[in-house]
Amino acid sequence: MGQKGVQRPLQKLFSWVRKQSNKVKTFLGVFTVLTLLVTLKLLIHEHNHFFVLAEFAHFVGILVLIYKLTTHKTCSGLSLKTQQLTATFLFARLFCSLQIEGDIHTILDLVTLVATFWLIFMMKYKLKSSYMADLDNMKKYIVIVPSLVIAFFIHPRTNNLILSILWAFAVYIECVSVLPQLRLMQNVKIIEPFTAHYVFALGVSRFFSCAHWIIKVYDTSGSYLSLSGGGFFWIPMIILAEIVQTFVLADFCYYYVKSVMQGQMMVRLPA
Repeated sequence: MGQKGVQRPLQKLFSWVRKQSNKVKTFLGVFTVLTLLVTLKLLIHEHNHFFVLAEFAHFVGILVLIYKLTTHKTCSGLSLKTQQLTATFLFARLFCSLQIEGDIHTILDLVTLVATFWLIFMMKYKLKSSYMADLDNMKKYIVIVPSLVIAFFIHPRTNNLILSILWAFAVYIECVSVLPQLRLMQNVKIIEPFTAHYVFALGVSRFFSCAHWIIKVYDTSGSYLSLSGGGFFWIPMIILAEIVQTFVLADFCYYYVKSVMQGQMMVRLPA
């Protein structure tokens, strides 16, 4: 009874939003994001905690997929290419982290990487028959090659050029690693719950990460954009990449929240 009582006003809210013009929807979206950013700034004072939350949200999403594969014995609806790209940026970031300084981020990346390798193994061999290879049709080189080229020219300035380029490559790959999964979901149109939970967790992860950079720039009155040693393009490029990925996932997150509030198990994407 209590849950239904909460859902009814939310359903009315989503119904009202759906009827509004694109300008009103854009305003409401911007207002919601700004409200969330202000709330996070008031609640979280240590900037490093944003990254921990982002990495933890990603790991929770991976756990959801592990549960799906072990209990339902199917990888239907999942993009193998997204998992392979995820393993790529996690491995690159973990290698750099081990060379620089091991910390909580190193541990989270290691655990998430091991879990991602397990997912790839299951999808390629154990559950291969349920993998939608024909719908997972985005070419990986489309995201790998541009990321590598940009990383070569725009990267943090350190004493180790190779590590700098590798770290930048990991950042850029992470921002586009979800694209094959989104492409597959657009092909399918109807997303089953576990896959939807996973992609929503990625959206939450990217929002925390994006929030860190925006709040960091705000707290330093913009001076962080040209941080000494980072060059003039590295920090702005990170922020741009984070914003792009956040907006790429924002559309799906809207339909996910809408489906959850309406009590629907499946997420339906527009044609």
